[in-house]
Amino acid sequence: MDPAQARSAALEAAEDLFYARGIQVVSMDEIRAASGVSLKRLYALFPSKSALVRACLEARDTRWRAQLAAYVDSRPGPPQDRVLAVFDWLHLWFSEPGFRGCAFTNSFGEIGATDASVAGVARLHKEAFRAYVAGLVVAAGEPEESAVAYVLLAEGAIVTAAVSGTPEPAHQARRAAARLLSDAAVT
Repeated sequence: MDPAQARSAALEAAEDLFYARGIQVVSMDEIRAASGVSLKRLYALFPSKSALVRACLEARDTRWRAQLAAYVDSRPGPPQDRVLAVFDWLHLWFSEPGFRGCAFTNSFGEIGATDASVAGVARLHKEAFRAYVAGLVVAAGEPEESAVAYVLLAEGAIVTAAVSGTPEPAHQARRAAARLLSDAAVT
């Protein structure tokens, strides 16, 4: 297995294990077994578990944001519909088998207090999401500062869906977002 294949296999195995079970309970040896990458090579690619966690989160961030943007960009209609499309996409994500909430929130909650680099990656992801939603909100004719309400609806839906085990919070948050958009259009 060449270095690029080994890196990809290790990242995929680690991300799956971390997301399903948590970071602290998953050992590097379990990642070795799941990935087929020797422990020596695993540590050559990622000198620490923290480095592997960061790499997993960075890869997930790129993929997650690209999937969200592709979905929103594929929705026809006025700019307000693109804001609502965020919540439609969240419903699809929440409906995926094995959905366990936001990997960034989970990682931050599990090790963010003791690993500033992981906390930093989580913060960057949340800020990028806020900036993306702000762009949609501004395009819909609202001031940028109103984006926080939509972001909080989305973040609350993510946590609630993970805890409740149902994708319904995405629909609930979408209805609230639609009311906000409607109210903004009236004023």
